[in-house]
Amino acid sequence: MTIAVVQSKANSMNPNLTQQITTSTKVLILSLCLGSTALAQLPNIRVGEVVPRDVREIYDRGLQYLANSQSESGEWASGQTGPGVNGMALMVLLASGEDPNFGLYSNHIRRALRKIISDQNAATGYCGNSMYHHGFAMLSLAEAYGAVDDRNLWAGNEPNRRSIGQALELAVRAAITSQKKNQFGAWRYSPESTDADTSVSGAVMVGLLAARNAGIEVPDEVIDKAVNYYVKMTSESGQVAYAGGFGGFDESIARISIATLVYSVARRKDLPQFKATIKYLTQRLESSGNDHYAEYTRYYQSQALFQGDVEAWEKWNKQLVRQLKTTQAADGSVQGQFGPAIGTSLSMLSLALNYRFLPIYER
Repeated sequence: MTIAVVQSKANSMNPNLTQQITTSTKVLILSLCLGSTALAQLPNIRVGEVVPRDVREIYDRGLQYLANSQSESGEWASGQTGPGVNGMALMVLLASGEDPNFGLYSNHIRRALRKIISDQNAATGYCGNSMYHHGFAMLSLAEAYGAVDDRNLWAGNEPNRRSIGQALELAVRAAITSQKKNQFGAWRYSPESTDADTSVSGAVMVGLLAARNAGIEVPDEVIDKAVNYYVKMTSESGQVAYAGGFGGFDESIARISIATLVYSVARRKDLPQFKATIKYLTQRLESSGNDHYAEYTRYYQSQALFQGDVEAWEKWNKQLVRQLKTTQAADGSVQGQFGPAIGTSLSMLSLALNYRFLPIYER
């Protein structure tokens, strides 16, 4: 039985019981679902208010689309392809609350993990195509680490067979090696890049922070350098520049959200730059999704607001639900700029804060 089902049954008897489910009860449920060896890696899962019906219906349709559109090899090929795309979809499955080892989507989760790991460069740890892909793949491995039982992951003699932890450590090493080559202490498209931008760096940085939260060693120096890069790229008004060491400050809700999230998850909310970016976002809640890449913007904006100002997130979340009700297709997909696999995954992950099962969504 999943945590989501237990929560649902408690709610059906008495909505007030939701807040009365104790940590010890949740630990017992998790240990029954995942086994004691996996439990040590999991963070505390906080159970909040009842998930609204509209959210559940939208998310369930999105889950069905992703489950139905995954290939037997474990990838999603609708639109752009690569380990980052597979990582996004994998996180949607993990965020559903279903038991990742024996639940409804357990086979899809294992297929996605096998694909990500087998495609990883065993020598360098790079999850190819670009550092965008690497960052999202690394994040998904961090979210799966400790939740998915490696004993059931591999079926035979697949190439590049590694545990999730081994793959995650390799991915972290690749990101750190890339940063050392970068004059700005951040990242851009290639692991060999010497310039940087705040968009690619966000994907890598959140992946590194998730890995550190999962127990993988990430030196403080690595985090400090990247945070310092964002500090330099953040103006007093809260706007965030795009590329290089400094740059023009044209408005981008996506970049401002990325910086806010980086400051939050890195535990640097004391910085004036964090205060400036979260203020900018909370004063412009109606700007949600108006960027050219709407799904990408929503993905980061949801997390930034949730981490930075939960009351603002609650208001924004209602807008998001209304938007997705009108944009989601009958088959559960959301088309988006980069095709339905990415559009659906990013949109569902924007909603996943309502469930709060992913470790990266802890506050």
